[in-house]
Amino acid sequence: MTQVIYMRIAEALRDRIVSGQLAPGADVPTEADLATEWGTSRGPVRNALALLRAEGLIETGRGRPARVSVHESTQRLDVQVPFTRWAEESGAVPGAVTQQFSRKRASARTAARFGIEPGDPVVEVVRLRLLDGKPSMLERLVYIDDVGRVLFAHDLDRISITELLTANGFLQGGVEHEIDAIAADQLDSELLGVAEGSPILRLHRVSHDADGRIIEVSDDHYRSDIVRFTFGAPGAAARSVHGGQFLRGLQS
Repeated sequence: MTQVIYMRIAEALRDRIVSGQLAPGADVPTEADLATEWGTSRGPVRNALALLRAEGLIETGRGRPARVSVHESTQRLDVQVPFTRWAEESGAVPGAVTQQFSRKRASARTAARFGIEPGDPVVEVVRLRLLDGKPSMLERLVYIDDVGRVLFAHDLDRISITELLTANGFLQGGVEHEIDAIAADQLDSELLGVAEGSPILRLHRVSHDADGRIIEVSDDHYRSDIVRFTFGAPGAAARSVHGGQFLRGLQS
């Protein structure tokens, strides 16, 4: 019975957040108020809040009530919006700190992904993305050589790679996405500020040019307390296990 109650409480709060009744930054009703509203003890209420916190819908901290997360998902997966533009449109300040930027020989695995020969040159980028100064996503980007070489004339901390490559005639074809949950590795832990082994979200992306050639293969690792993915069927109102919010699908 307790499980049913806490799930019902979570669903009701989720609906308030999605509908805008509880706006980003707004205080969530207190445990005492929710317990009274639902005619239950604080245990189920705490379980409900823990579930919403794990989904990234609310934030909690010592000495203050739970609040609706400010950075909520607003972007559908099938819309190609550069991270920088998306962040600005969401009212957040985007940032980037390049960790690695080099031209190297493709491993057998990388070569197979691009359909090139092992040892052929590729360009690799590891870049930390920030929202309002907070580490939010770690990009691991690999580009086929003629595409990646375009990047060397620019400061990657100050540009949108997607917009730069588009301006140079690349990234005009399709993009394939694959999403899963993985354990944070040592680099994720260090740069994203999460515990090693903790769950994070990975968006694997394969980008094609107008001729269908694979020009980019990337893995974007997201902090799940800041970014979450939600899906809706074409032609229907977007609805999801996270309460109907749209996907925060970001490009580099």
